[in-house]
Amino acid sequence: MREVSGSTWVLQIMLIFILIFACFLTLVINYSKAYRVKNEMLSIIEKYEGVTPESVNIINNYLSAQGYKTVSKCSEDWYAVKNYDSVPENVENGKNYLYCFKEESVNGKIYYNVTVFYKFSLPFLGDFMTFKVNGRTETFLGSMSRY
Repeated sequence: MREVSGSTWVLQIMLIFILIFACFLTLVINYSKAYRVKNEMLSIIEKYEGVTPESVNIINNYLSAQGYKTVSKCSEDWYAVKNYDSVPENVENGKNYLYCFKEESVNGKIYYNVTVFYKFSLPFLGDFMTFKVNGRTETFLGSMSRY
């Protein structure tokens, strides 16, 4: 009887470690996808020298092709996009968005801050938390931003 209860404890400990490993693996995979999406968005904004209707269209098509669907809330003084077919708009309190961006100027040079989101979720337990991944473009002289 002692051997049965001893092996039960070992089995429970093994299951706990497997669950912890699965949680960690899920978190890393979701973060990797969000990080890749953020880097591509920054590259597109730099290539088109700002957030223009053309760059927004390319970003939205890229997100759609990647299957990026995570939404969350953005800071109030930023611009954001609700879905793949929409154009950037001022952030409204309490609404969820696909991604957010903000144009800032330092000493005549312009750069963009971009925020995308990723969720920590497990298949049977659902979503736990949503995290932000922030990025910033290199500075450039002009901006063709129309938003």
